[in-house]
Amino acid sequence: MMIPDGIEDEDKWLTAGIAGLQQNAFYMHRALDTNNLKDALKYSAQMLSELRTSRLSPHKYYELYMRAFDELRKLEMFFREEAKRGCSTIELYELVQHAGNILPRLYLLCTVGSVYIKSKEAPAKDVLKDLVEMCRGIQHPVRGLFLRSYLSQVTKDKLPDIGSEYEGDADTVMDALEFVLQNFTEMNKLWVRMQHQGPAREKDKREKERNELRDLVGKNLHVLSQIEGVDLEMYRDTVLPRVLEQVVNCKDELAQYYLMDCIIQVFPDEYHLQTLEILLSACPQLQPAVDIKTVLSRLMERLSNYAASSAEVLPEFFHVEAFAKLSNAIGQVIEAQVDMPIVGAVTLYSSLLTFSLHVHPDRLDYVDQILGACVGKLSGKGKLEDSKATKQIVTLLSAPLEKYNDIETVLKLSNYPRFMEYLDDGTNKVMANVIIQSILKNKTCISTADKVEALFELIKGLIKDLDENLDDEFDEEDFNEEQSSIICTVKKHILTGGTKRLPFTVPPLIFNSLKLVRNLQGQDESVSGDELSANPKKIFQLLNQTIEALSTVPASELALRLYLQCAEAANDCDLEPVAYEFFTQAYILYEEEISDSKAQVTAIHLIIGTLQRMHIFGVENRDTLTHKATGYSAKLLKKPDQCRAVYACSHLFWVEGHENNKDGERVLFCLKRALRIANAAQQMANATRGSSGSVMLFIEILNKYLYFFEKGNSHITLDSIQGLIELITTETQSETVTPDPAADAFFASTLRYIQFQKDKGGAVAEKYEPIKKGGSEKAWIIFNLQDT
Repeated sequence: MMIPDGIEDEDKWLTAGIAGLQQNAFYMHRALDTNNLKDALKYSAQMLSELRTSRLSPHKYYELYMRAFDELRKLEMFFREEAKRGCSTIELYELVQHAGNILPRLYLLCTVGSVYIKSKEAPAKDVLKDLVEMCRGIQHPVRGLFLRSYLSQVTKDKLPDIGSEYEGDADTVMDALEFVLQNFTEMNKLWVRMQHQGPAREKDKREKERNELRDLVGKNLHVLSQIEGVDLEMYRDTVLPRVLEQVVNCKDELAQYYLMDCIIQVFPDEYHLQTLEILLSACPQLQPAVDIKTVLSRLMERLSNYAASSAEVLPEFFHVEAFAKLSNAIGQVIEAQVDMPIVGAVTLYSSLLTFSLHVHPDRLDYVDQILGACVGKLSGKGKLEDSKATKQIVTLLSAPLEKYNDIETVLKLSNYPRFMEYLDDGTNKVMANVIIQSILKNKTCISTADKVEALFELIKGLIKDLDENLDDEFDEEDFNEEQSSIICTVKKHILTGGTKRLPFTVPPLIFNSLKLVRNLQGQDESVSGDELSANPKKIFQLLNQTIEALSTVPASELALRLYLQCAEAANDCDLEPVAYEFFTQAYILYEEEISDSKAQVTAIHLIIGTLQRMHIFGVENRDTLTHKATGYSAKLLKKPDQCRAVYACSHLFWVEGHENNKDGERVLFCLKRALRIANAAQQMANATRGSSGSVMLFIEILNKYLYFFEKGNSHITLDSIQGLIELITTETQSETVTPDPAADAFFASTLRYIQFQKDKGGAVAEKYEPIKKGGSEKAWIIFNLQDT
């Protein structure tokens, strides 16, 4: 492989390797087209020389290998055609052994060997034995693994299996078995050896690379499982002992875990049941760091499913004493691995309990035996502090409840209450809740005083207060975390309530959660919020999921109100992204779910009112939200509703106490837009005659002008106020408008307020003095009458 000096980038090495491979493949194809065997072998060997590189990671090497593999399939087809034309396969088999470099030679030998077996010019077992022995010549781990993987690939359909064309007097299933087992053994040795290649500082990198190559080794076990002639007897006497011998002797954690898992996954459940003792005997011999709990858990899960598949197989479980063997093996593993964490032991017993409940549901003594063994492991360790272990214990203790659906049956288990002694207060409460939920779900009636006494002993975590001696140590942070946990539990159950209940059950949960959020605001800020299991961000995340359930009820209007409540609470907690998310959800709900015009009016005013009280948003987020709100306002169905919503939006641009949120120009823009809408409404009213609603709109807008004028918005001028007064005066005096006492009274009250400001004297009076009554005699008469 020719690479310019100084270039060490792996991608470039791969590119160069592919280029060299393709170039030689081109010449090989040309030789194949002209039936030039000599040149075909020459260029194929040169092509395969690219696989001699040590510069590629397994992942990159695989890409190069696959390209070579495709070309070798074409070469194999050529060899087959040559054999049909009378070329001696034996001579061809000997000829390729003269290739210069050993790696290309062995790839060519495997390729021709495949054709050699198919030709039946020699016993299959002899060719297979020769090939698997020859491959020993490659001891480089990566190159050797891929070479042997290729050997397995090209021979898997040519093994002397029962019923295959390659079975005969000289070739038996045992020959096929021996070939695959030998190839597996050699591949596993190469795979294990990889961990010792290179400096110690790159150990993690090597382990990652080894993990990428594990399937190459595991495929041998898959091939074994596919051999028809491997019956239960052969599996028990030959296959399993040989494979387990290699697993135990390799003393490699990664290999042992993966291969044990492979054995469990690829071979039939029936075989596992009948060879349980052999398989389990290997478990205590594995390295201490091997995750044996997962291996055994998967084995028990498979056996449980096998037992559930048919009632006919259950007698066999009794016959082989599966429970006793599994229980004994778990005890041996726990004893052998003295450093096994508590969670590992509890997980093993939990899996055994699941197995027992599936296979032997009537054997309550088995359940009690498992609980007793687990309690024995916990003995002397005090209250558990490992959250993963306590979680597994909850799973363990919940299993009998779920299986029997009867607390009275569980109360018969003598070791059940002993477990509660090792649970912390929080886990005790969790288990008490689980027990009570089971009673309620199954409507269980506790029939005797003794059973009631036993029950209350189990659920005392809910009814017993904190130890009086610990009052001084009460931690508000712990209390808040407990409240958060309760909320999570309540939420899980509430969301199963159904469409009729959710609108009633969700709001109390939301408001109590918001109360907890405000309590959390006072926690020590030196502790990062993300480090606390109960923090506002996580609770808000929970609330978002909870409210989302209402949109499917449907209760979209309620959901929108709750989103806005949460947004305001997030504002108080200075969580801008959270508040923005709640507003976004509210907007989505408004757009997609709220179609009734009255509901839209209510919703948009809620949105505007909430947004006006928000101070947390930066310029960009606030602009986005206010733009949306004003857009929604202008699209309401009725013109009066549009007008009122648009002038309400003016408050979004003038927030008292926040100088950064005062934009007089945009306030004026909203008010002018409201005037245009009111004018359009007036024109529609004139067309129908007798309507006076639009005059009321003008008066309402006038009051908004006065409000912002008084607040010091320089864009609201005396001229605009005077002009609006003149407009209202003209409209109220128009003969086409039906008199509206309410509008007249409102306008008179507004003018009275202006006069009141004038009468104050001082700077305020000077501001209002230029405003004239505008010639509305009718309005001034009403105003004067009210004065008297």
